[in-house]
Amino acid sequence: MATRRIADEPAYVLHRYDWSESSLIVEVFTRHHGRIALVAKGAKRPSSSFRPILLPMQPLHLAFGGDAEIRSLKSAEWQGGHVMPSGDALLSGYYLNELLLTLLARDDPHPVLFDIYARVVEVIASQHGEVLQAALRSYELLLLREVGLLPQLDVQTMTLGTLLPDARYTLVAEGGLRLAHGDERASLRGAQWADLQATLAPDAPFTATLRACAQVSAELKPQLRALLHYHCGTPTLRTRQMMIDIQSL
Repeated sequence: MATRRIADEPAYVLHRYDWSESSLIVEVFTRHHGRIALVAKGAKRPSSSFRPILLPMQPLHLAFGGDAEIRSLKSAEWQGGHVMPSGDALLSGYYLNELLLTLLARDDPHPVLFDIYARVVEVIASQHGEVLQAALRSYELLLLREVGLLPQLDVQTMTLGTLLPDARYTLVAEGGLRLAHGDERASLRGAQWADLQATLAPDAPFTATLRACAQVSAELKPQLRALLHYHCGTPTLRTRQMMIDIQSL
């Protein structure tokens, strides 16, 4: 059987680690093939063409081949665009990548999620503060939707009862969306949850989700974080712990 070869595949580098003295294993997120692992032979050599290109959060086109779990990287071309993020934006990008590495199985295509990831990377590479936070909340919501882990946000999960516009509801890992208790500060009004659900429709533009999240980013953050930690199987993601450690310094 001929070895399968893929060319001109849109991709982003999620993570890379040593494979040998001169080569790397690169985890990438591709548009048509999902998350895959590639061996980049000779990538650690100073003369390698891979060395300045295989960087996180940079739009690439890759060629690779092979039928094994780890395929061989043949070529990589940078597609231009934004410069490498730094500071909070760089840590935020690592956070996006860690979620994909944790929640996505290999060889499971998610073209819609790939396009969402590309949009969010563009935003965080050029924005800071409130816009950056809104982009992260948008990404978390849309990621959870795409992998089937987000309940419907315009009804109560257990009863399927309609949300009252002015009542407050909270999103919990074990029970979905439910009526908030009096002492729960992390909650949104029913009308706000319904607005978020409307922006998650398949034909809704990313900017609509971004605007909706900007209005409720602070309240949404702890609820989405708890849901993501629950499904990732860890109380604290590595990038989150890194942010905490840096802030403590």
